Amino acid sequence: MFRKSLAALTLSLAAPMVAAEPVKMCVFDVIGANGDVFNMVKDYALEMKNHGVDFELRPYTDEGVAVGDFNSGQCDVVAATDLRTRPFNRFTGSISAVGAIPTYDDLRTLLATLAQDRAAPLMRENGYEVLGIVPAGAGYLFVNDRSIDTAGELAGKRMATLDYQKDAIHMVNYVKATVVPSDITNFAGKFNNGSVDTAYAPAFAYEALELYKGIGESGGIVDYPLAQLTIQIIAKDDVFDDATAQASRQVAWGMFGQAMDLIGRLEQAIPEEKWIRIPAADVEGYQEMFRENRLQLRDGTDGADQVYSPKMMGLLANIRCASNPGASECTATNRE
Repeated sequence: MFRKSLAALTLSLAAPMVAAEPVKMCVFDVIGANGDVFNMVKDYALEMKNHGVDFELRPYTDEGVAVGDFNSGQCDVVAATDLRTRPFNRFTGSISAVGAIPTYDDLRTLLATLAQDRAAPLMRENGYEVLGIVPAGAGYLFVNDRSIDTAGELAGKRMATLDYQKDAIHMVNYVKATVVPSDITNFAGKFNNGSVDTAYAPAFAYEALELYKGIGESGGIVDYPLAQLTIQIIAKDDVFDDATAQASRQVAWGMFGQAMDLIGRLEQAIPEEKWIRIPAADVEGYQEMFRENRLQLRDGTDGADQVYSPKMMGLLANIRCASNPGASECTATNRE
């Protein structure tokens, strides 16, 4: 429940039917109030009424503004991608680590684990609390030339890179591509007008942000999940009591199926000829390349900042090795 003054508490005891003051939530959806993310958050908010919480939702099409308004106290809670919420909780913000969750089954295992009561202490960090995590879909590489289907082909190519995403910048430099600083409001335009050769986004961007224009006749979408993006609901850790915060995480976990149904429809709606399928023989090489980058970004080595949570990297390695025990990483001496 929300913290109340003694006077407010006395009134609530005397007249329990009095409604609590709404909790203001800044909600990022690149489409705004008509977008799929905003609609899912509306469903979450409706369910939270059963736990005594009344949300006032405020849509934002600029993620930076949404997070800025949360930081300045104009909202009590923010719903945004983990790329932006990582500063509030590095553990959950590391879910989108490059190549760390190769399948949606692995993602399901992770989010089920994080919704349990015993994970609650990991949801609190730096005075903030994670109230829920919902899938936003795997991030794929959109390219304007189908010949860009290997890491080597990326050398020298211009890549739209979110200027606040340190791990993406490190990865682009690693493959010797050219970072073109961008943000959520302009990366699609740069790809579509040919200012960059590649962009990174989940499947919804194909139609919603018209990335099919940037693909054109000669481009495509590389069918390998570079990362699993999530929407995370973040609050100051004094907004809810422990029981309500845990109920919120359970409500968000309960929306996993709904979110995955939507993601599946969006991915299946992309024409088959637009996908660039990666040969199975090449997959292990990509996985090892991503693992090397994760280790650098975990430890702050080879010019990388310390971006990823070691605890999350260990958890994800355990999940991957449980689902694919034959992978070479599972017997590596430098396991995550």
